[in-house]
Amino acid sequence: MHRMSWAGWLLIVLAVLPMPGCATRLREPANLGLHKQELVRYVKSGQYEQDLAIVAEKADTWIEERVQRRKANERLAVVFDLDETLFFNWPQISSNDFGYVPQEWDKWVGAAAAPVIKPVYEVYLTALRHDVEVFFITGRPEYQRADTEENLRRIGCTGYDALILASKSGKVSAAAFKTAERARLTAEGRVIVCNIGDQLSDLAGGFSERTFKLPNPFYLTE
Repeated sequence: MHRMSWAGWLLIVLAVLPMPGCATRLREPANLGLHKQELVRYVKSGQYEQDLAIVAEKADTWIEERVQRRKANERLAVVFDLDETLFFNWPQISSNDFGYVPQEWDKWVGAAAAPVIKPVYEVYLTALRHDVEVFFITGRPEYQRADTEENLRRIGCTGYDALILASKSGKVSAAAFKTAERARLTAEGRVIVCNIGDQLSDLAGGFSERTFKLPNPFYLTE
């Protein structure tokens, strides 16, 4: 058998061992703990509220412009999502360390204590002031209707036209459910001029002249 020289063995070892200063390239995602800290800073610094206000102001301006071009007998409408659109669930989100615990979430909804997101509430008031119909379309299930209505009353939302909740089956995606409801409202003769939500699933599917995406880096609904 041919015996490899010591120099040959040395070359093999050097090829296997990492060279000094040459880091191994990994595909490690950003550290979850650091990301959570970033989200806390985003909220507590006031930047989150500022970003919400930027989007809300654009929606408000659009509604003001659109009502000036309203045709005779045109039924204008605005659609809002609720959670992280009008309801600020940060107390519940932060207390559960950004995790979703169904029992804790149900307790939070039952308490009807979510604070209002003020910039979006101003958009709601603008719609009412111009006699634009207001619809809330939320992924919350029907059994949470009473608690959701109570929360709306507590934040000053009493003049809306309808609160539309999802069924309990959960067999339809959020995007499909909300698209179908906007399609129904349109088929009934309304012109949805503005659709506001924090998830792309709130806005996908059409049946709105303009859509406005609010920031939400906390969770994803599809």
